Amino acid sequence: MTETHRLVDHLFRERAGQMVAWLTRAFGPAYLDLAEEVVQDALVKALQQWPYTGVPANPGGWLFQVARNRALDVVRRNAAFRERATQVADYLGRHGEAPTPPEHAIADDELRMIFLCCHPGLPADGRVALSLKTAGGFGVQEIARAFLTNEAVIHQRITRAKRRLRELDPAFDLPGQRDLDARVDSVLEVIYLLFNEGYAAHRGDDLIRLDLCREALRLARLVAGNPATATPAAHALLSLIAFQAARLPARVDDQGDIVLLEAQVRARWDPRLTTLGFVHLEQSASGDRRTPYHVQAAIAAAHASARTAADTPWDLIVRLYDELMAFSPTPVIALNRVVAIWKAQGTDAALNALREVEAEPALEKYYLLPAVKGRLLAAGGDVDGARAAFELALGLPCSAPEQRLLRRWLDATSH
Repeated sequence: MTETHRLVDHLFRERAGQMVAWLTRAFGPAYLDLAEEVVQDALVKALQQWPYTGVPANPGGWLFQVARNRALDVVRRNAAFRERATQVADYLGRHGEAPTPPEHAIADDELRMIFLCCHPGLPADGRVALSLKTAGGFGVQEIARAFLTNEAVIHQRITRAKRRLRELDPAFDLPGQRDLDARVDSVLEVIYLLFNEGYAAHRGDDLIRLDLCREALRLARLVAGNPATATPAAHALLSLIAFQAARLPARVDDQGDIVLLEAQVRARWDPRLTTLGFVHLEQSASGDRRTPYHVQAAIAAAHASARTAADTPWDLIVRLYDELMAFSPTPVIALNRVVAIWKAQGTDAALNALREVEAEPALEKYYLLPAVKGRLLAAGGDVDGARAAFELALGLPCSAPEQRLLRRWLDATSH
């Protein structure tokens, strides 16, 4: 890949979502495909011209200007814009003297785009795919690779989501105050799913997908940074993501192998993100609505505030998991609670708690259930039981780093 190609690729990730949002505001949500086509044309033009003419002094501004000119040409030629061509052209030309629209205008349009992509009338998988492609600048191939599916499936999800948007015909604007909380919750759900997939990929060669984590963090900051959408839940989710993202540099070693929390070098945790987590955890305390994001952020804060692994307040974390179970009594949360009980109360108490979780059909193919059981049995001296549990876990779907960790645990029972 040439230097020019690398620059255009970087700009596509950084600017494509902004440009699509800006053009969608001009054209209307029904013409989202057209907005994406105009942006793609601008990027192709950069690839064609820059190797010969050189990279402009302001490459981002150059792309905005080329997209603006192309959009104006489309509006003049497209009969669909005949009745409002003047209005659209006026909007596009409003910032014609400046290289790009003002930053506050770009941020406002990006926020509107996120709410459009996360419309509650769209299926959840469609919201995630559309948000990544349209607001995040991810290609279909990248999204398919991130979610371990093929491009045809992702393309179908995006196509269905766009078709549904045309049927809904929503305004390119933030919802009114009455609907705001519900719509913000829809946006937060997508960001939460996006971060979780990046933080611990379900399959594949890598445990962490930094591009997904960074995009989730960026979107969470955008939502929590706007007074209209900065709900306590938005602050809580940003706090949670910041705390978790702070630990990313320490979660895997140089070979890509998992480093468990108790063994992580805490000096490698990002102090800026940890501080961001505490700031937004405090801001999330406003209002009288407590959400699962608040509780998960509090758990992450308990880990972040411990100077060493031995200082971790496990009794507090068990209580927080009890509260989280009252909100969301899911089997995965129950399993995480088992680990906290192990650290706070010992192996026997954790094995008793695990027996209740083992009956959950939803965990039948979840590798962490037998993995946790194996660790508890090994800690209690049942080596044969631990080996059987680890072997069962190895036969279930998980990422390559998780498989290597399981094999290390299995090998340890042989000594």
